[in-house]
Amino acid sequence: MANLGVAGEDETDPFHDWRTGVPQDPARYGLNIAYEAIDRHVATGYGAEEAIRWLGKDDSRRSFSYSDLQDMTGRVASVLQSHGLEPGDSVFALMGRVPELYATALGTLRAGMVFTPLFSAFGPEPIRTRMEIGGAAALVTTAALYKRKIAPWRDEIDTLKLVLIVGDDAPEGCVALGPAMAAARADTPPVETSPDDPALIHFTSGTTGKPKGAVHVHGAVVYHAVSGRNALDLAPGTIYWCTADPGWVTGTSYGIISPLVNRVTMIVDEAEFDLDRWYETIGREGVEVWYSAPTAIRMMMRAGAEAAAAYDFSSLRFLASVGEPLNPEAVVWSEEVFGQPFHDNWWQTETGGIMIANRPGMEVKPGSMGKPMPGVEAAIVEPGEGMVTLLPDGEVGELALRPGWPSMMRAYLHEKARYDKCFVGGWYLSGDLAMRDADGYFWFVGRADDLIKTSGHLIGPFEVESALIEHEAVAEAGVIGVPDETAGEIVKAFVTLNPGREASDALERDIRGHARKRLGAAVAPREIVFRKTLPKTRSGKIMRRLLKARELGLPEGDISTLETDET
Repeated sequence: MANLGVAGEDETDPFHDWRTGVPQDPARYGLNIAYEAIDRHVATGYGAEEAIRWLGKDDSRRSFSYSDLQDMTGRVASVLQSHGLEPGDSVFALMGRVPELYATALGTLRAGMVFTPLFSAFGPEPIRTRMEIGGAAALVTTAALYKRKIAPWRDEIDTLKLVLIVGDDAPEGCVALGPAMAAARADTPPVETSPDDPALIHFTSGTTGKPKGAVHVHGAVVYHAVSGRNALDLAPGTIYWCTADPGWVTGTSYGIISPLVNRVTMIVDEAEFDLDRWYETIGREGVEVWYSAPTAIRMMMRAGAEAAAAYDFSSLRFLASVGEPLNPEAVVWSEEVFGQPFHDNWWQTETGGIMIANRPGMEVKPGSMGKPMPGVEAAIVEPGEGMVTLLPDGEVGELALRPGWPSMMRAYLHEKARYDKCFVGGWYLSGDLAMRDADGYFWFVGRADDLIKTSGHLIGPFEVESALIEHEAVAEAGVIGVPDETAGEIVKAFVTLNPGREASDALERDIRGHARKRLGAAVAPREIVFRKTLPKTRSGKIMRRLLKARELGLPEGDISTLETDET
């Protein structure tokens, strides 16, 4: 197996420059994510170092060294192989953030099989759809989730050979994972996969139709390693907390693979968001690098700076955010409360890794997603028929990337035409609108289909949303365009309020007045609607398209990732 190296080690290894170092000869450079994340460290004398510090929602805690992970993942791989599964088979995981989830992910990769995580909050239909598309050969889940969400239709998935149940007991027709692992071989070697062998499938929702299954390969680990160092300041021994669930691509790429490859100690909290628990965890565990989502940051802001005053954040050295654009107000607030700003970054399920970032040591421009990562070529373009036109600084267009980075998706499952449409004129088209300033910083404007055209103006919803949440009463905002006979479209906003604030006509006028002062009459919302909650995905993104579909009575499309809904 190849050696990726870690920060501070050999900077001349063949993987350091990923553009020239991605191995082309699999016979010489066998590359398996599980080996790079675990076995390499054990082989070089670091097996006793703490890999995962797991915090149970009942306040229990467990520690797993790199040697422990090698043992656990070897046993998972052995269990899968003993039931007839082979390299390339698809293994799905449906469970919360328990240790078995991480053992399953890495054990699957060790066995050369393809890992697909699912949110445990998914309902039966989204689970079934994804397992059908992914041709699931095995599922690892809990007894409760199996009985409630899988059992009624299990026999209708023709490809499903094995269901493993976490714990010591299993329903009829399933296998208990605990006894199976106890009896399994611990020293199962990693399958020597090539860089182009499939390793991960992450599903992402489209605006219409079924979810898309983005395929990533073992070679992606090269970019996970390098980007973790450059964008998140990960180094051996770092105490690191990525709050994302592995059901979301961030929780796998930067919640499992990148930290382990870089030999950090990663915090895993089984519990869901709780403000006091999070604040206490940072101080008690000595968290140094914290990677979270704008939704969580806005929830902290709602609670106010006084809620954080009693806690110790002195261990923190770097804060990063991803999932949706980070509003400028949140950057300023975090600097005041934590003594440093959250560093926003941008990437997608399809890119597999961080593409644009406010990296350590960079000046943070609040509201900007930063600059392209080393080796990543990004541009603002206007797509045409089979070609793109590069746009100058200051103009809004589609954010495009030059293909070739190792973590780039290699396919949408069973949808070649849909995949091919992502690439035009030698560029990957992200579907996001953005602008690059004269200093090379990129600024998110909105999804291409979110852009609002009113009286000749092109308006990005993020700009309006950011202005709205600067108002002291507003917690969150979602902005859409609605048809208007005169203007073509007008801006309409949906907002939630901070605790202690009540909706009223007077408050609505005050918020609109604030927006007009900040944005001008042409850009400010003409109408503001108060909501208790806004529809969001489980990764925290406000679903503008769902707001618009409901406003206009249009089809809602795929809503399987919907977590919260307006009431």
